[in-house]
Amino acid sequence: MDLAAPSPRERILLTAHDLFYRDGLRATGIDRIIAESGVAKLTFYRCFPSKDELIRTFLDYRHERWMAWFVDALGRNGAVAGGGLAPLVPALGEWFADPLFRGCAFINAMAEVGTALPGVAGMVQGHKQDMQQVIAGLLPAGARQQAIASAAAVAVDGAIVRAQMEGSEAALAGLRLLLDALEEPKTPKAPRTP
Repeated sequence: MDLAAPSPRERILLTAHDLFYRDGLRATGIDRIIAESGVAKLTFYRCFPSKDELIRTFLDYRHERWMAWFVDALGRNGAVAGGGLAPLVPALGEWFADPLFRGCAFINAMAEVGTALPGVAGMVQGHKQDMQQVIAGLLPAGARQQAIASAAAVAVDGAIVRAQMEGSEAALAGLRLLLDALEEPKTPKAPRTP
């Protein structure tokens, strides 16, 4: 079966995705995206009236793509609802080992454009909330489920940044320790005697 070639809009988006993620939002110019996607400048501006719109579209696309990968990677590594946080470490290990790994596109976007580009901060927050909800699904239901998921999400973000700076080994070892500590049952402290 012959698959249809991607539309000019799709070619622009796929090219921008790769360049924005690899080289950064600010470092990637429109002329480079136009050249590498093989579209005319007029076609580019018909599809994306501004670089800002392309950045927001990139973040939407990256969110969908990354979340699908994340859920799939957790499943490949034994995740089951309420089964615990252990699958996070090998799933993230897969991502960190990818030669194209450049950290979290959302953390990077927040660092690069922050609130200067309308809508980006909300998109970053939405992505992180969705990631946290997937993590919450790994935990048994209970009063602390969301609090533990929030702490685990912070640990995941820290591991992503550390892997980006220093490589995956230390990042994954630290993440494993933090996740284990979050899941340890809390034993009541004995009352102090005077």
